[in-house]
Amino acid sequence: MQALQFPEYTFRFKSMENRLYIFDIIRKKFILLLPEEWVRQHAIHYLVFTKGYPKSLINVEKKINLNGVTKRYDIAVFNSDGSIQILVECKAPEIQIDQDTFDQIARYNMRLDAAMLWVTNGLLHLYCILDKKHEKYSFLKEIPDFRR
Repeated sequence: MQALQFPEYTFRFKSMENRLYIFDIIRKKFILLLPEEWVRQHAIHYLVFTKGYPKSLINVEKKINLNGVTKRYDIAVFNSDGSIQILVECKAPEIQIDQDTFDQIARYNMRLDAAMLWVTNGLLHLYCILDKKHEKYSFLKEIPDFRR
């Protein structure tokens, strides 16, 4: 798999029927290793092992209903009160992050109301918070570390 702009992490892999799988530490199972999953697993490891977010506060690929259409978000990091601190949208490295990507996560966030958004293709990471009062995004240099 392609090298990404993340620290190096140790992953567990297994091969079944000539296909490679990666172990997801949140879902606690092996997932088919596709380019987007490679990015998702790096983002999860970054949140847990670099930024210190507890695995118990992270959800991966959960369904949401948007205007009668079922969608799945990639990663949500919750606060202890059940609100969402960070909503993450992962794309494969070959997918360019553009306005459509931001529109997608913004639509999800209209339903989920996360405090912070992170869009990544593993090579480019964009972090932002939504200033609801002024209806604009403020970009951040990085995701803050977890605070107890």
